[in-house]
Amino acid sequence: MIDLHCHILPGVDDGAEDLSASIRMAKEAVRQGIHTIVATPHHLNNQYENPKQTVIERVAELNQALVKEKIDLKILPGQETRIYGELVEGFESGEILAVNESQYVLVEFSSSHVPRYTEKLFYDLQMQGLIPVIVHPERNQQIIEQPEILYQLVKKGALTQVTAASVFGGFGKKIKGFTLQLIEANLTHFIASDAHNTTNRTFMMSDAFGVIQEKYGNEMVYLFEENAALVIEGSRVYKEVPERIKKKKFFKIF
Repeated sequence: MIDLHCHILPGVDDGAEDLSASIRMAKEAVRQGIHTIVATPHHLNNQYENPKQTVIERVAELNQALVKEKIDLKILPGQETRIYGELVEGFESGEILAVNESQYVLVEFSSSHVPRYTEKLFYDLQMQGLIPVIVHPERNQQIIEQPEILYQLVKKGALTQVTAASVFGGFGKKIKGFTLQLIEANLTHFIASDAHNTTNRTFMMSDAFGVIQEKYGNEMVYLFEENAALVIEGSRVYKEVPERIKKKKFFKIF
């Protein structure tokens, strides 16, 4: 498996505290069948700043440590950037880092809302040849209440990535139910761990794919796994036509 979203770099954000914690996370990832991780430290989220060159250097250091520890895991550079109005300019100036320096840019909203300028910003990103990937939309309160917002963004070219723990129920039944609706409506394209440690925010990738296999079959598992591989190659991912989620349907689940 490939994990496109993980806070495994030591001492840069609220993920791994130090190298020892990174090593523990790496061992757990391998145990779950993960062979490649995109390190995605927070950037411009509260107090964290992890610009492109810093991330690339830290990734190289961690890969060296993994070789020394004989852990068969490859780390690739990435970034989880909190949405801001000058994101295009940040990319042009060399501050913003796409996944493995591809065209895919991980973009984080706050947990409460989606900025009004998002649609215009995503249009501008796409005009520069970049593809915005919204991370964990299933945990955004405004999207939960108004899923039409996500539908419109995906319809106009954005992609999304849900968290493995959300699929498995680690954030509760409500989030799990909404996450499965996103999958069923073709409103998400990747599953990643967003792991921060090996305790309360661990990988849960094998658990999530177990749920998907049981509910939707091997074809859906393959789709998500293949899309992750296509991203790190910088290739075009598989997309189905998105569908709307009706709010009343969402509330019937619980």
